Amino acid sequence: MAPRANWKGYLKVAELACPVALYTAASTSERIAFHTVNRATGNRVRRQYVDSDTGKPVETEDQVKGYEVGSGEFIVLEPEEVASVVPESDKTLAVDAFVARDDIDQVYFDKPYYLAPADKASEDVFALLREGMSETKTAALAQAVLFRRVRTLLITPREAGMMATTLSFDYEVRPAAEAFDDIPALKIKGEMLDLAKHIIETKRGTFDPTEFEDRYEAALAELVKAKLEGRTIEKPKARKPEKVIDLMAALRESAKASKKTAASGRKKAARGGSGEAQRRKAS
Repeated sequence: MAPRANWKGYLKVAELACPVALYTAASTSERIAFHTVNRATGNRVRRQYVDSDTGKPVETEDQVKGYEVGSGEFIVLEPEEVASVVPESDKTLAVDAFVARDDIDQVYFDKPYYLAPADKASEDVFALLREGMSETKTAALAQAVLFRRVRTLLITPREAGMMATTLSFDYEVRPAAEAFDDIPALKIKGEMLDLAKHIIETKRGTFDPTEFEDRYEAALAELVKAKLEGRTIEKPKARKPEKVIDLMAALRESAKASKKTAASGRKKAARGGSGEAQRRKAS
């Protein structure tokens, strides 16, 4: 069964247009979720808005948005006033330009969506645009009204469909200098750099997201299971503080450990290979 689309509209490039649908590509809905409950009664706690000065509850119809212009001073915006500035959606994902994929700084990437044709009639035009971008190694910059805002999306080919990634606005992205300005300009060379490169080479691998483990989520699941089964919850042992050691000594030790791991891997591969050869010979 196909997932429910988050948005449906038209992908438009010049005079070409085809119905498309956006589907969430990454979601946190499978994470363990908790409710806040009353320890004494076990009942769920209901959240309530109260006046910050009087402490009295404020009913929903009396709650309005306010922009703070000074300490405790707000400009009140009525719901219809806020609604008046929400952009009207024409359900169009309009392509403004095609750019080289490497031209987009990944710091602007926000949320990924799968983009697919919405019906059989649109598959030809969809495939034409996908293959055109694939052949030219380009990505499309498009705009659409999504969730009450005009958003810019980066559209790229992916397998039989496409990816549409919302991009952060420029004012949302902080300059790298804010984080990097205090880093001294150190020049690493000689044996230290050679050891670092050796460690990197011996640890080279491939990207496999199935190997990523959410240890916190797994621990939460085990905790809930233990509580259901009435088992005693053991407190985690405090970690011993790491000893401060010489950087060069640490690099050398890491290089030795990496070399042992690589050698062990080669031996296992060799044993597995000879075993396979023997099995083929026997058969």
